[in-house]
Amino acid sequence: MDLQLDQLRALNAAVTEGTFDAAARSLRVTPSAVSQRIKALEDAAGRILLQRTKPVRPTESGLAVLRLARQIELLSGDTARELGDADRPVHRPIRVPIAVNADSLETWVMPALRRTPAGVCFEIHREDEEHTTRLLRDGTVMAAITATAAAVQGCRVDKLGAMRYRPMANPRFARTWFADGPTAEAYAAAPVVLFDRKDDLQDRHVRRRCKQPVDPPRHYVPSSAGFAEAIRIGLGWGMLPDLQTRGGRTGRDLVPIDGDSYIDVPLYWQQWKVDSPALNGVAAAIAAAAGEALR
Repeated sequence: MDLQLDQLRALNAAVTEGTFDAAARSLRVTPSAVSQRIKALEDAAGRILLQRTKPVRPTESGLAVLRLARQIELLSGDTARELGDADRPVHRPIRVPIAVNADSLETWVMPALRRTPAGVCFEIHREDEEHTTRLLRDGTVMAAITATAAAVQGCRVDKLGAMRYRPMANPRFARTWFADGPTAEAYAAAPVVLFDRKDDLQDRHVRRRCKQPVDPPRHYVPSSAGFAEAIRIGLGWGMLPDLQTRGGRTGRDLVPIDGDSYIDVPLYWQQWKVDSPALNGVAAAIAAAAGEALR
């Protein structure tokens, strides 16, 4: 296939921005030019690459070409900086989309991003660590923090460490609902807080502790800070990372409800197998921060 750089950029911009009009503004061309370039790219590939919806979406074939377009964009940005290309000034950032789970984003990842090379512009996708690999597979992100040790095709994987979670509750909540200890009856009756419907951590803990299935009342709070606050004010119990309960608040407004019980969630860094100084710099900053924060 004879794929032209301006055509690949048009595809990337259309998917990133969501519409041909927005892609045209990003590329500083007309919407007609974006449409013509994508049509020429589809003719070269011999198949439809975009669904003309709002927002536009790549087809299965389009995902493969989109990954190529974004890899070329990343490498061309690195090369332009190395050469001091006048058409791509140093102050123009290199966009690096990454996927991060909410708890890592709330606790240790943001300080890590301060250590990254100048000129990198992040687009952070918040997703559960069990599901971030999907965003790698479809080319939405270039790198992800994931709970999956098996490398996604076209990616490399490095172990970061583990986040330790404990079942915690407000002291009054614990006295009310767990007066007789962490029994199956207590877990069945006590309200529990979950991040969202993908969050299985609380159920994993209960399955370990109870011999029969239980179905307690559930609150869904899709914010890491809001999730912890819901537990602190007594809406329910939930699994909180040690990184969020440090600093003297545990014992005053949070207590463990099940002795020293915990779950360690291993975390891995997966990124595209491309030799990009920008992406490698992000990986190095993440690895350094993980070495300080994780078990």
